[in-house]
Amino acid sequence: MGAASTTKRRRPRAVPWVLLGLWVAVLALAGPFAGKLGDVQRDRAVDYLPASADSTQVAEVQEQLPGGESTELVLVYHRDSGLSAADRETAADQVAAVAREFKLVATPTGVASKDGTTLMYPVASTAPGTDEEKRDAFVNDVRDVVKAPSDADGLKVDVGGSGALATDASEVYSSLDGPLLYTTVGVVAILLILIYRSPLLWLVPLAVAGVANYLSMGVAYGLNQAFDTSVSGQSSGIMTILVFGAGTDYALLIVSRYREELRRIERPYDAMRAALRGCGPAVIASSGTVAAGLLCLLAADLNSSRGMGPLGAVGVLCALVAMLTLLPALLVLFGRRVFWPLVPTFGSEPKKRKSLFQSMGSSAGRRPLTVLVSGGVLLGALALGAFALPGNLKQEDTFTSKPDSIAAMETLAAAYPERGTQPISVIAPTDRADRVLADARSVPGVDSVERGRSSKQWTEISVVAKAPPQTAAETATIERLRDELDPTGAHVGGPSAEQIDLKDTNRRDMWVVVPIVLAAVLLILVVLLRALIAPLLLLLAVVAVWGASLGIAGLVFGPVFGFEGTDPGLGLLSFCFLVALGVDYGIFLMHRMREECLAGAETGPAALTALRTTGGVIASAGLVLAATFAVLTNMPLVQLVELGFVIAVGVLLDTFLVRTYLVTSASLALGRKVWWPGPLSKARPPEPEASTPELARVP
Repeated sequence: MGAASTTKRRRPRAVPWVLLGLWVAVLALAGPFAGKLGDVQRDRAVDYLPASADSTQVAEVQEQLPGGESTELVLVYHRDSGLSAADRETAADQVAAVAREFKLVATPTGVASKDGTTLMYPVASTAPGTDEEKRDAFVNDVRDVVKAPSDADGLKVDVGGSGALATDASEVYSSLDGPLLYTTVGVVAILLILIYRSPLLWLVPLAVAGVANYLSMGVAYGLNQAFDTSVSGQSSGIMTILVFGAGTDYALLIVSRYREELRRIERPYDAMRAALRGCGPAVIASSGTVAAGLLCLLAADLNSSRGMGPLGAVGVLCALVAMLTLLPALLVLFGRRVFWPLVPTFGSEPKKRKSLFQSMGSSAGRRPLTVLVSGGVLLGALALGAFALPGNLKQEDTFTSKPDSIAAMETLAAAYPERGTQPISVIAPTDRADRVLADARSVPGVDSVERGRSSKQWTEISVVAKAPPQTAAETATIERLRDELDPTGAHVGGPSAEQIDLKDTNRRDMWVVVPIVLAAVLLILVVLLRALIAPLLLLLAVVAVWGASLGIAGLVFGPVFGFEGTDPGLGLLSFCFLVALGVDYGIFLMHRMREECLAGAETGPAALTALRTTGGVIASAGLVLAATFAVLTNMPLVQLVELGFVIAVGVLLDTFLVRTYLVTSASLALGRKVWWPGPLSKARPPEPEASTPELARVP
């Protein structure tokens, strides 16, 4: 008996060390793969384009033509007072130097503007191929040749074109990893210190989140190698945000419950077991809901959206595994002293103080219908602001600061208002190339047509429109080209066509993905809550939050931030994230409410108890999640700023308005009907179901 008793006492002490050892082994295995994630990150146009669009077909065929993918640049020489003869001679000498030093598709020919202020030279090279590093080196080498000797005397020289724009975007994405990670860690650290008021405790969940992020990088690389999952700068950045945001949320819930159990249970190991039995099922359910919602993006046709789904799910699930295994192990090994100076001693009682959420619940309980209607009207009024969102984001408006390529685009747009300065790429079957050339020349709005590279299957044709890039007139020309050339089997692409396809595909994806997300999340909620009304209530609430968040964005994007456009993917991505993450918090609240009802409480008191007991930790989690997404607003790309702003605002609305007032007041107003058609909707509460798993008692 004595030996057996000793073994039982020792075994719990060994479990945390075993888990710690397993994590060391996992990190040792994942380490080599995590370091390679940057090697497979791609930010070419084809990595973001719709999978089935015309512009994608063009980009893929261009890679197969002789010499491979062509990197196209425009050398722009400009002087406000007009170019002098010396300026033109300088331009000719520099262009000749570029032609000597680099392998170009053709000898560049200058095109002067009518007002004499600008001279542009289109330049194209197949030397870099599809290698992004070689492309970036080529673009920067060309810039070194043309810029240094000229800018000092007032002659402005910029290197633009699709190749330069891609290089500038690539450099921005490659520079995101460090600042994004450091800023996220800093923000989470500050919030955890304020929440825990401990010099030690905040380090544990933050370190575990860092480990989870490292693991997610390794898993993401494995997915890329096994299934060719797209990895872009945007998707990997969002994955990091989700790991730290969602992971810290789960840590807050676990630590809060663990602190409560330490007051009731003497040994930390036993207290942690009780804490995980209590809140573990809810944490698993909520993370599973987020992952399922993000995986619905696999139904999107847009490559960037479809790739973000798996990476986002990987981030959430890696955070879940780390917080349910490594975090408990470390907390148990550190013991109670990790909470210093507010150590929860065995047998003590927490300080009795009136909760802010108790006051909020009481105010909602006095006039639930008034609170519900007022909140609904407020969200509806805010949603109207979505009509003020600026139009689609143009290429020249995608950066928060103006790189060289954008300066070139603006100069060209002002100097050549009568013609296009960005070629439209047409790929035609070689045996029909002559017919395509003739048909393209006859299309209204076309200024010039020129044959380019050719293979046995395909011939490249460059079309210049009369209208400036990304204007309504150029869009009409592209659409007429597609209609006219479609019978020949030709495809129309290029930067402007890509923007059209992005907008159209995002509209298509909204109609396809949104119903799938709603159906998937509703099904999960019905299974978890064993009701229909409560899940519908939660789903309606998060959709209302999404609409209100876009409305607030519409009120500030233009007037406050000065944004000239909205990213076409903002609606879909913000919807998926806000629905999945918003329902995440709803699960904690409704689970606790259902638990109180199963214990015999009426729905009204159960709703107020759930709000009082879960409000504080959900508010802390909401603040952390909103702050991590708000980190994106400091990034140099407008689409990331817009996405981060909408999600951060939505999380705050969901945390402090919808969960606190609207869901609680709706539950009070509906009473038992909120659990219809489940057994809890009946006149008398049933006995707790023996087969029902223990629901989360989140403190």
